Amino acid sequence: MLKSNKLRIIPLGGLNEIGKNITLIECDNDIVICDCGMTFPEDEMLGVDIVIPDITYLEKNKERIKGIVLTHGHEDHIGAIPYVLKKINVPIYGTRLTLGLLENKLKEHNLKPKMHVVNFNDKVRLGKIVVEFIRQCHSIPDSAALAFHTPAGVIVHTGDFKIDFTPIMGGVNDLNRFAELGDKGVLCLLAESTNVERKGYTLSERVVGETFRTIFHEYTENRIIVATFASNMQRIQQIIEAAEKHGRKIVLSGRSMINNVKVAKDLGYLRVKDSSIIDINKMNKYDDSEICIITTGSQGEPMSALTRIAYNEHRKIQLTPNDLIILSAHPIPGNENAVSKVINKLIELDAKVIYESLGEIHVSGHACQEELKLIHSLLKPRYFIPVHGEQRHLKLHAQLAESMGMNPKNIFIMNNGEVLELDKRKAEIVDEVTSGNVLVDGLGVGDVGNIVLRDRKHLSEDGLIIVVLTLSKEDGSTIAGPDIISRGFVYVREADDLMEEAKKKVVLAIEDCQRRNIKDWSSIKNAIRDSLKKYIYQTMKRNPMILPVIMEV
Repeated sequence: MLKSNKLRIIPLGGLNEIGKNITLIECDNDIVICDCGMTFPEDEMLGVDIVIPDITYLEKNKERIKGIVLTHGHEDHIGAIPYVLKKINVPIYGTRLTLGLLENKLKEHNLKPKMHVVNFNDKVRLGKIVVEFIRQCHSIPDSAALAFHTPAGVIVHTGDFKIDFTPIMGGVNDLNRFAELGDKGVLCLLAESTNVERKGYTLSERVVGETFRTIFHEYTENRIIVATFASNMQRIQQIIEAAEKHGRKIVLSGRSMINNVKVAKDLGYLRVKDSSIIDINKMNKYDDSEICIITTGSQGEPMSALTRIAYNEHRKIQLTPNDLIILSAHPIPGNENAVSKVINKLIELDAKVIYESLGEIHVSGHACQEELKLIHSLLKPRYFIPVHGEQRHLKLHAQLAESMGMNPKNIFIMNNGEVLELDKRKAEIVDEVTSGNVLVDGLGVGDVGNIVLRDRKHLSEDGLIIVVLTLSKEDGSTIAGPDIISRGFVYVREADDLMEEAKKKVVLAIEDCQRRNIKDWSSIKNAIRDSLKKYIYQTMKRNPMILPVIMEV
């Protein structure tokens, strides 16, 4: 048990990375979880679908957890919840759209946790911690900053935000409330750092709307396909408005796009005529000039609708030179190559492609330097933790806070798993808890580790050789084989000499084992593996995975 009025802040994800956001606020014996997101796998994580945070610490302290509070409905903030709830069943608090999107996701996993809709300015008591939801502007409606009121002081988490005085949906940022909290005194601020490298202010979402109106007016005879994030409701609303103005029917492509639009429409966040949206199967009844397709895949995800369209693998949508594709998104760090490949493939199919560098078809949902300075000046925190960014973002945000007069000793650039203990007198990193990545591959959660990834990498780079032979149970002599099967190493029919010599090396290895009276399979397999490995490397300068298979009769 912690000392009375002692606070602890423990980030389990979201630091030194983009995504996988999860932060714990502890007061005495109570734990509140702020967000619980996923991230995309890195290139070397072959076959992995998503990455979620390691919650070992939460599993060990599940009886202390009072609830999960959510800033907004993006995947990097809610995407891990279905997997986490299977281990810790706790109530969830969030705004209406956030919980609407989450509920849709939980249905796929047959989960029905207790979920509580919270309005802006509401306060929820979770043990000794009172959580206040404050309106923020972001690329998705119903985004919130969270103020954690504790006996030791107030902690403010900005969530993802931008300052937008002309948002498409919802109200403007509640700067008055930030100022009030700052006047009363804020113990610690956790502020996002995504766009800290960018000077000035983030443009309003309405700028994109003007661009869409111009494009739709100019390309009246073309079929228009727009790829964007399925959760960017403000962007989708503007596409819908441009399409309806020019008498186009709207076709939705991609499961997440269809699901999210339905949820947002049912909850009253999206304004669209019932007659405007048509089923993808009815699309061919209309001319190109009458169709607008809104699809997923702006990040070049391998299985997304746009990627399948680009590679001519989509069952319903085939590109023609009369198609105009708009990529209304900025690549997430690490996805640049995937996006570039998709753009090139689309262009190869003679489609017209408009992406960010060719027009104002995307604005960020994250605050630039001047907006961050405004939040810092309003809140005037005693301590500051930059979050939601890679190392360069966190350090630059720390420098920005210092430039505004903050004592560098009160700024903490933390790592995932570190424990910051703080009160009104001091703050210090006192401990470290288990954190890291849990890899989700299909239905498997956490069963793909470093060894499996190493093997996958090995197979992808050097291929596989399988050696099959049958040994006598009585005397260990070779009855059949060895036969050698190659996958991803060489084309066997064009490498007869190599394969024959490889068989000879296997035979010699077996004979050596027999002379030394070695009969256990493990030792024989190692001998075959070592002999082949040495020969192949000397001959080919390659190092394939070698898998001996021994049968005994």
